[in-house]
Amino acid sequence: MARVKKGVNAHKRHKKVLKMAKGYYGAKSKTFKAAKPATMRALRSAYIGRKNKKREYRRLWIARINAAARMNDISYSRLMNGLKKSNIEINRKMLSEMAIHDPAAFAKICDTAKKAL
Repeated sequence: MARVKKGVNAHKRHKKVLKMAKGYYGAKSKTFKAAKPATMRALRSAYIGRKNKKREYRRLWIARINAAARMNDISYSRLMNGLKKSNIEINRKMLSEMAIHDPAAFAKICDTAKKAL
């Protein structure tokens, strides 16, 4: 049986990690030993960041809806409860956009929600 050397595969793996570590400070962008944990941490943080971004947007939409709803004399929680009771299915992103760009339509939605309560 022929002997298998792993040099080519190791070189490929090292090149891949060093390419990802481009732009890092000092040895983290030059040596594989320092670049490997730095890139693993960066990839883990990026994964977590993609999840956090969704949370942050939802928080922003809710804050905007709440501010606009209070201008129409109703709180956010009562607005959402009223919309649910009146079978109006509109997501928070669209409600937020309406609150900013079309306050008249948002006021009508608030009135509908108030009537359902």
